[in-house]
Amino acid sequence: MSDEDIQTLDRPTTARTTTPAPAETSPPSWLGPLLIVGIVLAALNLRPAITSLGALFEETRTGLGMSGTVAGLITSVPALCFAVFGVTAPRLSRRFGPVSVVCAGMAAVAAGLLVRPFATGAAGFLAASALSLAGIALTNVLLPVIVKRYFPDRVGTMTGLYSMALAAGTSLAAAATVPLTQALGGSWRTGLLVWASLALAAVLLWLPIARAARNADRAAAPAHPAAGAPRHTAAGPRIVRSRTAWALACYFGLQATGAYITMGWLPQIFRDAGVSASTAGVLLAVTMVMGVPLAFVIPGLAGRMKNQGAIAVTLGVFGLIGYAGLYAAPVAGAWAWALLLGVSNCAFPLVITMIGLRAKSPAGVVKLSAFAQSTGYLISIPGPLVVGTLYQHSGGWDLPLALMAALLVPQIALGVLAGRDRTIEDECGVRD
Repeated sequence: MSDEDIQTLDRPTTARTTTPAPAETSPPSWLGPLLIVGIVLAALNLRPAITSLGALFEETRTGLGMSGTVAGLITSVPALCFAVFGVTAPRLSRRFGPVSVVCAGMAAVAAGLLVRPFATGAAGFLAASALSLAGIALTNVLLPVIVKRYFPDRVGTMTGLYSMALAAGTSLAAAATVPLTQALGGSWRTGLLVWASLALAAVLLWLPIARAARNADRAAAPAHPAAGAPRHTAAGPRIVRSRTAWALACYFGLQATGAYITMGWLPQIFRDAGVSASTAGVLLAVTMVMGVPLAFVIPGLAGRMKNQGAIAVTLGVFGLIGYAGLYAAPVAGAWAWALLLGVSNCAFPLVITMIGLRAKSPAGVVKLSAFAQSTGYLISIPGPLVVGTLYQHSGGWDLPLALMAALLVPQIALGVLAGRDRTIEDECGVRD
């Protein structure tokens, strides 16, 4: 990367000047490369708080004396926190800037992960988990904003990079938590505590990034008297007027529903069909690991296309074939169905990429990201519960699998609508 490229990355995309800024107010040359590393490290921390607990959930539940009701509540808390706290991201971003808020979000993740292993009851454990999830929610919303602001010509590539890191963090925590726990003495508290070190590393990296970004904003403000303030103070378009925003939110919700159902129930589907418990776990790991390479490939491809609807259709068709296979031959084609569902679940990096492409400005992206993710996570909450209820009352997987496949039909249609080449500013009548 050349010095000219780095300087381009360091400048907010909306800043326009005809006079070069004084040398002493220029952003440091290290900001661009360090920001790339910071984005990757932040993304690595977006799921271990959840998947590490899933790996040790039985031990945690027993150790804290949780009732079945409280345990069920904890499993539904992530999506609820993502929805509730994600809504606050636009206001915080306008007040403090997206980079500073992500830094604070990483600090919240680290604090929650440090505190919750020492909780003596379910209430304290739930509160500490909620603190970490609040930080994750803010970072979920604002990473697309930072990509749009500092990497406007590389939205697909950068989104792919952090989507791949997110998938890697998810898989790593799911696979490594139990072995690490056993290696460190066998205590579930130690097994959960170890992931705080990854979050602390992110905080240490984001502190100088946030300081440099804040100084750059302050230096840029006097050079643009017409704007009167850094760009992140802009309110952006009225998001609820945009059909594309609603399509993105509903698409996000349905893909999240499918992902949570897969993570929660796929091993049980295989076990009920006669697959061993250990093999069922490996099959789930295969499904999750598929997201690592594809999370990088899909955003890069989507970023080069004007219309991303074809990708949404392709991912949906893979899911339909996977569910049909689970219905017809769950054991004979188990590996194939796991792979196909892993591909289908890569709708997440696609929708994150589309969020960055469907708005012109960082202000638009932050509102679109918050709206799509908060609304989408609310939509996703009932899915795993409904599937569990259908499974319990029907005594098998025929009806739940039919529901999972049926949900892919509106998901495909919404993906086509969300993938059209238009922006929310155009739909809301906002001028450049």
